[in-house]
Amino acid sequence: MTKASAIITPCQMIPLCHPLMVNNRQDAMSDPICPLCQRPIPPEAKQSLHHLIPKLKGGKGGPVVLLHQICHNEIHATLTEAELARDYNTPEALRTHPRLEKFIAWVGKRPPTFHSKTPGKRRNR
Repeated sequence: MTKASAIITPCQMIPLCHPLMVNNRQDAMSDPICPLCQRPIPPEAKQSLHHLIPKLKGGKGGPVVLLHQICHNEIHATLTEAELARDYNTPEALRTHPRLEKFIAWVGKRPPTFHSKTPGKRRNR
């Protein structure tokens, strides 16, 4: 651990009575937002990094986005590596896929920490 990361100044701390605090933790407004489902990603939620261009298709070292694990699983259950690289290499493009649109509507009704196995048949290879 570096010295800089171990030091928290009083102006960086949010008092427990602050309006952004809920149940002694910062409100979900400060959590990162999943670029697929647009829900917050709290620290306790299962999460992973998604390479917008798959590593096998030249995306090693390329842009990545933080997603809920369930959202990441659904992307890879729906699309091939080639489809991801060619047609669905942005969060905006991913949200336009018909199966992912349905998934986003479904998962949007669940709490941000929700996780389950990805149901249904995997994509055709």
